[in-house]
Amino acid sequence: MDVIKEIIQKSAIGPLSNGYKSLVLSLFISIVFTLIIMFVALVIYGPSMNIQFGY
Repeated sequence: MDVIKEIIQKSAIGPLSNGYKSLVLSLFISIVFTLIIMFVALVIYGPSMNIQFGY
Protein backbone atom coordinates (compact mmCIF):
# COMPACT_ATOMS: atom_id res chain seq x y z
CA MET A 1 0.00 0.00 0.00
CA ASP A 2 2.91 2.35 0.70
CA VAL A 3 4.18 1.84 -2.84
CA ILE A 4 0.82 2.83 -4.32
CA LYS A 5 0.69 5.97 -2.17
CA GLU A 6 4.22 6.93 -3.21
CA ILE A 7 3.43 6.41 -6.91
CA ILE A 8 0.33 8.59 -6.57
CA GLN A 9 2.25 11.32 -4.73
CA LYS A 10 4.96 11.45 -7.41
CA SER A 11 2.52 11.36 -10.33
CA ALA A 12 0.68 14.23 -11.99
CA ILE A 13 -2.31 13.83 -9.67
CA GLY A 14 -0.15 14.08 -6.54
CA PRO A 15 -0.81 17.76 -5.75
CA LEU A 16 -4.55 17.51 -6.42
CA SER A 17 -7.14 17.22 -3.67
CA ASN A 18 -8.37 13.86 -2.43
CA GLY A 19 -11.65 14.24 -4.32
CA TYR A 20 -9.88 14.59 -7.66
CA LYS A 21 -7.50 11.76 -6.82
CA SER A 22 -10.38 9.43 -6.06
CA LEU A 23 -12.20 10.52 -9.22
CA VAL A 24 -9.15 9.86 -11.41
CA LEU A 25 -8.43 6.53 -9.75
CA SER A 26 -12.04 5.38 -10.03
CA LEU A 27 -12.09 6.35 -13.71
CA PHE A 28 -8.87 4.40 -14.30
CA ILE A 29 -10.18 1.37 -12.42
CA SER A 30 -13.45 1.44 -14.36
CA ILE A 31 -11.57 1.56 -17.69
CA VAL A 32 -9.34 -1.35 -16.68
CA PHE A 33 -12.34 -3.35 -15.42
CA THR A 34 -14.20 -2.72 -18.70
CA LEU A 35 -11.18 -3.88 -20.71
CA ILE A 36 -10.92 -7.05 -18.63
CA ILE A 37 -14.63 -7.80 -19.18
CA MET A 38 -14.25 -7.19 -22.93
CA PHE A 39 -11.22 -9.50 -23.07
CA VAL A 40 -13.04 -12.28 -21.21
CA ALA A 41 -16.06 -11.92 -23.50
CA LEU A 42 -13.78 -12.07 -26.54
CA VAL A 43 -12.04 -15.20 -25.25
CA ILE A 44 -15.33 -16.93 -24.47
CA TYR A 45 -17.39 -15.89 -27.50
CA GLY A 46 -14.59 -15.15 -29.97
CA PRO A 47 -14.47 -18.48 -31.80
CA SER A 48 -18.21 -18.34 -32.57
CA MET A 49 -18.22 -14.70 -33.73
CA ASN A 50 -18.20 -13.69 -37.36
CA ILE A 51 -15.84 -10.70 -37.50
CA GLN A 52 -15.61 -8.85 -40.81
CA PHE A 53 -13.46 -5.87 -41.62
CA GLY A 54 -14.51 -3.45 -44.30
CA TYR A 55 -16.56 -0.41 -45.14
